[in-house]
Amino acid sequence: MIKFTRLDKSDILINPDLIEHIELNSDTVVTLTNGRSFVVKESSDEIQGRVIEFRRKCFQPRLADQPDFNN
Repeated sequence: MIKFTRLDKSDILINPDLIEHIELNSDTVVTLTNGRSFVVKESSDEIQGRVIEFRRKCFQPRLADQPDFNN
């Protein structure tokens, strides 16, 4: 889940796998695959960066899980 900020300054956690599209008007509107929409303070660039970082953390292999080929 990724944390975003609504216009009333409350936080909302959104599953990035459910983001269908982002509208850029005077406000940033995040629309999910289920049709629900949320107006957030973050810019589209911030949203993209957070989604990329989230995916990087999810799919990057952890060093502790790597086999030790030195032994």
